Amino acid sequence: MYQTTYHRASSIDEAVRLLNEAGDAKFVAGGQTLIPTMKQRLAAPSDLIDLRHIPELKGITVSGTSVRIGACTPHADVAGNAGLKAVCPAICHLASLIGDPHVRHMGTIGGSIANNDPAADYPSAVLALKATVHTNKRDIAADDFFVGLFETALEPDEIITAVSFNAPEKAGYAKFPNPASRYAMTGVFVAKHADGVRVAVTGAGENGVFRATELEDRLNASFSEDALAGATVPADGLMSDIHASAEYRANLIVVMARRAVAAANA
Repeated sequence: MYQTTYHRASSIDEAVRLLNEAGDAKFVAGGQTLIPTMKQRLAAPSDLIDLRHIPELKGITVSGTSVRIGACTPHADVAGNAGLKAVCPAICHLASLIGDPHVRHMGTIGGSIANNDPAADYPSAVLALKATVHTNKRDIAADDFFVGLFETALEPDEIITAVSFNAPEKAGYAKFPNPASRYAMTGVFVAKHADGVRVAVTGAGENGVFRATELEDRLNASFSEDALAGATVPADGLMSDIHASAEYRANLIVVMARRAVAAANA
């Protein structure tokens, strides 16, 4: 690693001030992506501004079907929260599948969606659940937040403070994990809302998370596994790498969508 200066921010205002005063600073929460990248000397921020100790960025609030998750809430807390599990068990299940115990206790929902790794789990949930991403400056709808590969609508000095959504009628998540990293080689989050079904796919698209409208149309007609029988997804725009071809991922999308629907209906 290159030399860096560590700062422990106690408030959002302090974190923004430290960022503006530093030469080339980065915000860090769980550090599950940034720190390994620095160890590989692929990133060399002059300063690290730790957000984990800002109280207002932590915690889960469930009021009826309204959910708000603080940006620095670890995956393990999302996975084990009883109130959240009562209204949206699918997002708890998703969180339980991320990485290993160390990653789940250090990594945060805000860090995950801010990084927007194309194989991360949370972006599919945020998109399928029609969530709102709250920052220190504004509220951003999920449809507008994910811009492209490792790209979001965030401005350089913008900090995610929370993610909120209204729990859907039903939801499910299924993924085909890389056996080593547990990243999604293909993951599908399905959510049935009063105004329609949303199907969000991670781990497969060249430009990151996206909605599978072909599958949404079928599930709007009948929210069942059978509705996806014989369904196909175009391989155009899907990733091909050492793990799977675009055609294989296209098939995985349908398979994972069927499993997600089965989980939602269980």
